[in-house]
Amino acid sequence: MTNERRNDTQPEEFDLVVLGSGEGSKYLAWTLSKQGQRVAVVEQRWIGGSCPNIACLPSKNIIHSAKVASYFARAKEFGIETPGYTIHMEKVIDRKRAMVKGLVDIHRNNFKNSGVDLILGRGYFVGPKLIQVDLKEGGTRLLHGKKILIGTGTHAALEKVPGLEEAKPLTHIEALELDTVPGHLIVLGGGYIGLEFAQAMRRFGSRVSVLDRNTTLLHREDADISTGMESLLRDEGIDLLLGATVKQVAGISGQNVEITYQQGGETKTLQGTHLMVTIGRTPNTAGIGLELAGVELNARGYIKVNERLETTAEGVWANGEVAGSPQFTHIAFDDFRILRDNFSGGHRTTTGRQVPFSMFTDPEFARVGLSETEAKTKGIAYRLFKIPMAAVLRTRTLSEMRGFMKALVGEDDRILGFTIFGVDGGEIMSAVQIAMIGNLPYTALRDAILAHPTLMEGLTVLFSSAPTAVDPKSSKETLRKSR
Repeated sequence: MTNERRNDTQPEEFDLVVLGSGEGSKYLAWTLSKQGQRVAVVEQRWIGGSCPNIACLPSKNIIHSAKVASYFARAKEFGIETPGYTIHMEKVIDRKRAMVKGLVDIHRNNFKNSGVDLILGRGYFVGPKLIQVDLKEGGTRLLHGKKILIGTGTHAALEKVPGLEEAKPLTHIEALELDTVPGHLIVLGGGYIGLEFAQAMRRFGSRVSVLDRNTTLLHREDADISTGMESLLRDEGIDLLLGATVKQVAGISGQNVEITYQQGGETKTLQGTHLMVTIGRTPNTAGIGLELAGVELNARGYIKVNERLETTAEGVWANGEVAGSPQFTHIAFDDFRILRDNFSGGHRTTTGRQVPFSMFTDPEFARVGLSETEAKTKGIAYRLFKIPMAAVLRTRTLSEMRGFMKALVGEDDRILGFTIFGVDGGEIMSAVQIAMIGNLPYTALRDAILAHPTLMEGLTVLFSSAPTAVDPKSSKETLRKSR
């Protein structure tokens, strides 16, 4: 890692210059550098990107602490008597920080051992394929790359609501550093980040209210998922204010805040101690000189790329969230593989790739492939297999019977999609995804000998159940016997 001030007027030459050290960017940099290419990575703040520092892994660390807290709250259910327990939020955060430090140290070593020139500072275009870096320690460097990769990511969006910015609301970054339990946390937005944090903070002892402009949570998903998630959160004591549009915010988060909102034609107010905003993401494209590089944005403000992740400027690529890729770390990693192969003369694209995801509430919600809503919208006929999680005997040993799993199967017996709302849902989904990747018929899972009692054994139960045939062109749904 070098950050020395350079006084040369001529730019330093590299085979690849990367803006941002996130998932796809770092792996490409490491790979090409190990192949003998000269690579520079410019990182403004988070070495290794958001996932190990302020997103996926830190949040799951805290969510797991909240899971442990929930077990203490349920101790009597498991035959354990305890006089009570105390949440030391500062120790929860210390555990998270220790993990993050370890991950960042690993990243530093990977950059060093791969030979990548990791440059800490703010990078921006000053011409085609020409990057200036205002170094963190002072001074500047001028870099020219035969190839340029933009991986600057996104940041939390703030709506233009009177008083919202002045209230200094928490985003996920600040929420991950809360060393005290909020008295009353108000969460604006009922998406993945908001609901994961809402449940975790509730389990730590905070009163929590979630405001969402939509009339259902996870409104793009099937109705049974929305209903299941709402029931879960309400059972845990979280206030859900749905169909609520925020009109004004007063106060300062961390002290006291008051939200004025409209719901059902009425104007209402809600007071709390902390305010968290999770209403979406904004691409990090401002102030990096894209117009000087010939890089255009699409209608949504993301960098315009084709299926090969090429921008409108020759020799410039973009990957990850800033390129409009689905906002998951595993998709950014696949962006790396696309770029790696194409840089070697291949022709790999983003077209038609699977986008699995898991929402780490407890229980988890996970899906891969088509949902029922999507299948009906596209006019795709399917057979629906669906069972409650209670039908999977392992859940009874765990006292984790909430939820269900379901699968959509086509006429050729191939699995079109799988959805689960249940314990370890992401792990179970991945098993089905592997079957889908192998184009296996559902009968391969139905007839498999899976260990008992395991959660994965539930797939045999699922695909042995009686399916419902659904034809989007007909209002009739009929039961069919499994083949």
